[in-house]
Amino acid sequence: MVVSASLLFAVNGTVSKLVLRAGITPPQLTLLRAAGAAIGLLALSLLFAPRRLRVTAGELPLLIAYGLTGFFLVPMLYFVAISRMPVGIALLLEYTAPLLVTLWARFVQRRRVRPRIWAGLALSLAGLACIAEVWGGFTLDGLGALAGCGAAVLLAGYYLLGARGVERRDTLSLTTWAYGAAAVAGLITQAAGIGAGEWAPLAGRVAGIPVPLLCAYVVVLGSIAPYLLLAAALRHLPATSVGIIGMIEPVSAAAVAWLVLGASEALTAAQLVGGALVLAGVALAETARLAPPPPDAVAPSPQPAAAAGTPRATGSP
Repeated sequence: MVVSASLLFAVNGTVSKLVLRAGITPPQLTLLRAAGAAIGLLALSLLFAPRRLRVTAGELPLLIAYGLTGFFLVPMLYFVAISRMPVGIALLLEYTAPLLVTLWARFVQRRRVRPRIWAGLALSLAGLACIAEVWGGFTLDGLGALAGCGAAVLLAGYYLLGARGVERRDTLSLTTWAYGAAAVAGLITQAAGIGAGEWAPLAGRVAGIPVPLLCAYVVVLGSIAPYLLLAAALRHLPATSVGIIGMIEPVSAAAVAWLVLGASEALTAAQLVGGALVLAGVALAETARLAPPPPDAVAPSPQPAAAAGTPRATGSP
């Protein structure tokens, strides 16, 4: 299930880039994705568990923050990044989020972590330096790199908010509400003219494929299906294992983008080495955090801890 979800997410990067090449802007694609996924998940929730959609006023701030970070801002920044740099590089930048979560757990939440976190941090920084090829001057697109790094920071926030959310709600209703919040935010940005563009490209084709069909992939196979697969996988595997197995996504995404989009997506030897270092560093970070002690061993904490592992975000591309 995790491998299938990761491959669907990987293909989604290339499909999203094709949609962007057709003339759809990142905010428009973010809105299409959020609205489509919200409608699809709402239908599933009403069919299988309508009572779980009930929400209290006290839950709204968390749901809104969760939706705005992981389901609106993260994908929009990711779409900006892939519109300006190879899909593989954009994903590797975003993929440093679990490392940021572990550092947050160590320095902000004051939780114990294994010493391997420092090796993970060193490997990831070395890998990012290789990806940017800093010895020859910064070779990445500046705005694209900022968008990718911003997506990583917000994705880390999404993980932390999600850890709180799943303590109160089931994952299906939580994600349905989050996508709904993202869709509302997308409508507001469009009404305000932020990133607005013509919707005429939806009637066109790119690479011989109708744009609406590509958008349907982004919604159904790039969002809803992998989310359901990951949610099911977490019943059988610990979150840390899901996160580590999911590391095939950036590798697969880079390969798919290169095969479909051609030389513009090719990575240099140094960038391939850097990608391997980043993934190795993230793997160390995924396993560096110690599980919190049992509830009966310590006094309850007013601030819930982040999950023991950080699986691939169900709301990210």
